[in-house]
Amino acid sequence: MKWTRVISGFLLLLVSALFILPSLPVSASEVYRIPIKDEVEKGLYAFLQRAFEEAEETGADVVILDIDTPGGFVDSATDIAQLMDETPLTTIAFIDRDALSAGAFIALYADKIYMVPNGRIGAAAVIDGAGNAAEDKAVSAWSTAMKTAAESSKRDPKYALAMADKSVDIPQYRAPTGKLLTLSASEALEVGYSEGTVASFKELLKELNLSDANVTSVNETMAEKVARFITNPIIVPILLSIASLGLIVELYSPGFGIAGIMGLSSIGLFFFGHMVAGLAGYESILLFVLGLGLVVVELFLPGGILGIIGLALIIGSILLAGGNVVHMGIAVIIALVVAIVGMVILMKFFGKNMNLFNKIILKDSTQSDQGYVSNVNRSEIVGKMGISMTPLRPSGTIMLNGERLDAVTEGGYINSVKVVKVIKVEGSRIVVREVTEGVEEE
Repeated sequence: MKWTRVISGFLLLLVSALFILPSLPVSASEVYRIPIKDEVEKGLYAFLQRAFEEAEETGADVVILDIDTPGGFVDSATDIAQLMDETPLTTIAFIDRDALSAGAFIALYADKIYMVPNGRIGAAAVIDGAGNAAEDKAVSAWSTAMKTAAESSKRDPKYALAMADKSVDIPQYRAPTGKLLTLSASEALEVGYSEGTVASFKELLKELNLSDANVTSVNETMAEKVARFITNPIIVPILLSIASLGLIVELYSPGFGIAGIMGLSSIGLFFFGHMVAGLAGYESILLFVLGLGLVVVELFLPGGILGIIGLALIIGSILLAGGNVVHMGIAVIIALVVAIVGMVILMKFFGKNMNLFNKIILKDSTQSDQGYVSNVNRSEIVGKMGISMTPLRPSGTIMLNGERLDAVTEGGYINSVKVVKVIKVEGSRIVVREVTEGVEEE
């Protein structure tokens, strides 16, 4: 009887536990939602790097990349792809409209892809700095990168190749030869480039069984937004051009004014943006300050060497601050051209009103009616007689009225201690002829 009560009590506790346990709180999953919006560039990579580090430190289970981008720069997309490839977190690409070009490349590195009904993925052509299609070599390299991206998530690479190369023909998905492949949400699902189509982020969480997850949305700080704008390869040469032109105008103007403020502000923004993006360090700023100091010193200690070294240090600091030497080199060349053109315009049209120009440029014309004489014209000695003090072959020295003068013959030779007559004076050139009959020196 005693054992019967014990067993009955145990069964009663077991049944009670079955009803109680489901109501006990369980630890929810941690989800990080990270936006990839607008253009893909170095500033975006720096933001994503911070967001991924934060997600890993807080023990997140899943990172959802909220993608809506027209694409961007290949080198930046490659860095972001490497970041995704190295993270231990599960990555989900939520294409909230467009993942084109570099955006498609990034999405293919995610563990899973979901799209909204009107979403698109593809059109991953390589475009050069002038906005034209890149050469075959670049297209080939980018096609290989797209293929690798598809294979990394175990997707059929032929569609990725069609997104990057116009010569790949997939007519059933509106990509005949000469057209880049762009897949709609339904087409991407059909070919395995999407795991599902969802109407919203909330529906995505439900699809992933994460409806009860703690979702942390990571947003860009103001500094990161500014850095993304400043590090754009299109904005960099504009900033550097404004900086170079502003500083040149300030150097040639009295006092310190708007031009100097614009120049220093532009170069300050350049270094600030690249430091926030993790591309520049304090060493590049120190190089720039040192170079600028040498250029200023050159204005007071002419010689050229310090100015050349200073300019080299300034250019070196800018190249060091950029993530891509080629892009930065182009930006520097553009800035130098703008600076040279600006200097020519300033000298031609505004030089008379600029303080430093007045110190380094001779503005008075050396005309004889203003009292300027390049040399003494000895026209009064024409016809006078003298003695050759040295042989004239055809030049030498003569003595005339007790004055030693440099003279030349008409082309012949005259020995020393001969009587000569001045027949012509052309500026500082005194032409003489030998006199054969004996004549005393006047």
